[in-house]
Amino acid sequence: MRAFVVGALALAACHPVAPRAPAPVVALISANAEWTIVRERYAAIPLQAGPYEWFVAELPGGAATFVHGGWGKVAAAASTQYVIDHFHPALVVNLGTCGGFEGHAQAGDVILARQTIIYDIVELMGDSREAIADYATALDPARWPDRAHVRVETLVSADRDLAIDQIAGLAARYGAVAGDWESGEIAWVAARNHTPVVILRGVSDVVTAHGDVTYGDPGAFQRATRATMNDLLDRFAAARAKL
Repeated sequence: MRAFVVGALALAACHPVAPRAPAPVVALISANAEWTIVRERYAAIPLQAGPYEWFVAELPGGAATFVHGGWGKVAAAASTQYVIDHFHPALVVNLGTCGGFEGHAQAGDVILARQTIIYDIVELMGDSREAIADYATALDPARWPDRAHVRVETLVSADRDLAIDQIAGLAARYGAVAGDWESGEIAWVAARNHTPVVILRGVSDVVTAHGDVTYGDPGAFQRATRATMNDLLDRFAAARAKL
C-alpha cells in the first residue's frame, strides 16, 4: 500500500493539475498581440504557471479568469478544452480581433457571433461543403447582455489571413462579414462540451479589393489591436455583472 501511495504521489508530481479557477467566467484570449494588451492592462496581477498563462482579475461586476490560449486552430482548440477540463467555467468569452470584409464591416465594428464557420477544409474524396458543415457552430447571442451596441453576425475562421480574392465568395456562401483564426475552433470545442460560449470580436482592419493596411505591416496590426482590445476589455468589464 505504501508503495502504491508513493507511486501515485510521484505520478501527480510529474503531471500537475491546474487548480480550479475561482472565477466562473473565463476570458479566452488568442493572439499574442491581443494578450499583450491584456497584460498591460492588468500588469500588477501575477501570472499563474501552466500549459497556458492565466490570472484572475477582480472586475467591478465580479472576478474573471483571463487565459492566453494562443493563435491558430491547434492552440485554440487545445486551450479551450484545457480551460473546460481544469477550470470548469460557467461561461467562456473569447475576446479578440478580426478582419472585416469591405462593404460588409468597418474598422471599429464589434461582432457578436451567432454562427462560426471553419472554411479552409478541403475534401478531395468528397464534398468539402459536408466537412465544413460538420464544424459549423451555432451560438446563443443572448448570452451577451448588451446586444444593442454590437453586430450579431457570422464569423469565418481559418489558419490563414483573409485572401483578397476569396472575400466575395465567403460573404456570399456563408453570409459572413469578417474572419479570424480561432473563433470557429473555440466555439466548436465548447459546444462539444456543452459549455456556454460567447465570441466577441472587434474589427481591427478591413480587407478591400486593394489589400489590407496590415498586410506586410505588423506594426499597423499591433496599433489597431491596441484600440480594439481596449474597447473589448472595457465592454467585458462593464458586462461582467450580467454574465
